[in-house]
Amino acid sequence: MSIKAISKSELEIMKIIWEYGRAVQYSDVAMKLSEKEVLWKKNTILTFLARLVEKNLLRVKKIGRKNEYYALVSENEYLELQTETFLEEIYEGDVKGLITNLVQNDLISSAELDDLQQFWKRMKSPNE
Repeated sequence: MSIKAISKSELEIMKIIWEYGRAVQYSDVAMKLSEKEVLWKKNTILTFLARLVEKNLLRVKKIGRKNEYYALVSENEYLELQTETFLEEIYEGDVKGLITNLVQNDLISSAELDDLQQFWKRMKSPNE
C-alpha cells in the first residue's frame, strides 16, 4: 500500500480525526483546531478535508446536508508506511545507519537508548 505525501496541515487534520476515533464532521475538526489555537478559515479546512479524500486517506459520506469524514488509514498504518519510506529514501533501508546518526548527533539520549535496549530484550524473550 502506498500513501501519497501529505502536508503538515493535512497531517494536523488527520491527527484530529484519529484522535476522535470515529466519523467526524467539519464542525468537529474546526472545534479541535480552535482548541489548539489554529485559526484557519472554514474554506481552508474544507479544502484540506477534500485533499485528504482525493489522496484516499479519508472517505466522505453525505448525511443530510453535512459531510462525515472517515479515516481509511489508521494512525499506526500511516506512521509505519511513513517510517518505511523515510528509512528507504534517506538511509537506503539501513536501520543501523539511522540509529548511528541519532547517537552520533546526540539526537537520542542515553536513557532513551537504555529504554530501547530493554524494549528489544522484552520483544525477543517471548520467542526464546
